[in-house]
Amino acid sequence: MIAEKWKNEMPEKPVDPEMSTTNQPHRSAGDLKPLVIDIVRFTDAIGRLKLRSYQRQVAEAVIDSVMQNAGRSIVVMFPRQSGKNELQAHIEAYLLLLLKEYHTEMVKVSPTWKPQSQNAMRRLERVLDRNLVTRGQWRKESGYIYRLGNSRILFLSGAPEANIVGATASLLLEVDEAQDVRIDKFDKDIAPMASSTHATRVFWGTAWTSRTLLARELRAARDAEQADGIRRAFVINADDVAAEVPAYGRFVAEQTARLGRSHPLIRTQYYAEEIDAEAGLFTPVRRALMQGTHPTQQRPMPGGLYAILIDVAGEDEGATFGGSGNDCVSASRHMESEVAGLHNPSRDLTALTVVEVITKTLDDPLLQAPTYHAVYRRQWQGTKHALLYGQLRALIEHWNARRVVVDATGVGAGIASFLAQAFGDRIQPFLFTSASKSRLGWDFLSVCDTGRWKEPASGEPALQEQFWQQCEFCESQVLDGPGKLMRWGVPDGKRHPSTGEVLHDDLLISAALCTLLDHHNWAGSAAPLILPARDVLEELDEGF
Repeated sequence: MIAEKWKNEMPEKPVDPEMSTTNQPHRSAGDLKPLVIDIVRFTDAIGRLKLRSYQRQVAEAVIDSVMQNAGRSIVVMFPRQSGKNELQAHIEAYLLLLLKEYHTEMVKVSPTWKPQSQNAMRRLERVLDRNLVTRGQWRKESGYIYRLGNSRILFLSGAPEANIVGATASLLLEVDEAQDVRIDKFDKDIAPMASSTHATRVFWGTAWTSRTLLARELRAARDAEQADGIRRAFVINADDVAAEVPAYGRFVAEQTARLGRSHPLIRTQYYAEEIDAEAGLFTPVRRALMQGTHPTQQRPMPGGLYAILIDVAGEDEGATFGGSGNDCVSASRHMESEVAGLHNPSRDLTALTVVEVITKTLDDPLLQAPTYHAVYRRQWQGTKHALLYGQLRALIEHWNARRVVVDATGVGAGIASFLAQAFGDRIQPFLFTSASKSRLGWDFLSVCDTGRWKEPASGEPALQEQFWQQCEFCESQVLDGPGKLMRWGVPDGKRHPSTGEVLHDDLLISAALCTLLDHHNWAGSAAPLILPARDVLEELDEGF
């Protein structure tokens, strides 16, 4: 074995264990033998990283498979911000140094070149420069290859369009964020890199669904463990990390309070739980969290703080009517008459939701965000936009809405523009794109899962039933790739299995627009403070 040959050939020289890494003189190869032969001592003494127990177990498993030429496939699932990427860089630096006299090659594949492969390269550079032995000994070639002596590592993109055929991993093949690498890409272009060399394969990442490359390899690793008893699957969750790093536990508690324990991102990114076993996006548990005890309202209550959320649909050119009732009952009656006169009764509806903004949860040190009580709903189907505008304006004035979020996409652009002219910066337009709707969905799940969206205990039966039906039949799909873009909603043409009626999602979309209210300074002055929406995944990485 390479390790044995290296161990036997290297001369012994004593090492002073009391001398700190900062004042030790330059050492020869013999001086370093007791440290380099063991990655734990190597990272601690001269790599300036003390491995935690869960990191140490992974490092030892990877090094053992590499040095024994065992060719194992190892799966490592760490929660976010728990030291996964730093551990990777130290393992890579260790192997580069350990095998620098040998012509060996490692390959590391990430889902994208920019930023993921580039971030991984910068991380390795920092480790090599911080290490007392490797500092100044390595060099970079061709923009993506790092060499120390005769040993080198190549960084490649695993994006579907990337041309990476031809690379060979003689020692180690790493797939980082493997849940975001397409299975067909791996099987066709990446797996052959290690097929002829019996190289160790390591799949790093976080949980997502059972359909990912990471999930597939995890199942295979566990099967192999059952066969020979050698550990290959390392699934670490937030509680495991918090046991060694109390600050991390507090960080995760804050994230969980903000998003909710049942939020998909909390379940996957911190607790290694796959999410596609759920029956729909709004599970019974999630819907239970959304149920409140407050009554509906027909008018604002003294001292109440209100906002309006509007999802705009197209008008029916053949329609000559439009209800004007201001209460839920009259709204329902007008709806019945309007639908009867439509050219296309199955068309989408314009939906309006009035929420009372409860600021008490702003004082919660973990939540620091309002709670939204749905108190009134209204729908229009096919109503001429000129008439719709007048009714929306009347309702905004009636409720003295502090904030109005309105769909400004397509046909909604005109409505939003006219409302902005009438009410100024009280109007907040929202433009639907695939990315913005995805972010809206993720954010609304966090509002629901933290108990900050509450449905009334009673109200207009037809509208309440429609809302809950839209939640029940809402479906979702997370697209492949690192962006975690989510398509969600009630599928077009979906019919209720019992009644056969066409189902919509306008009331649900209207409710989801409440997430934009989180960025308003409700505790401050009347002057609004609008903050740009941020990627939830980026926020999960902050603070630790």
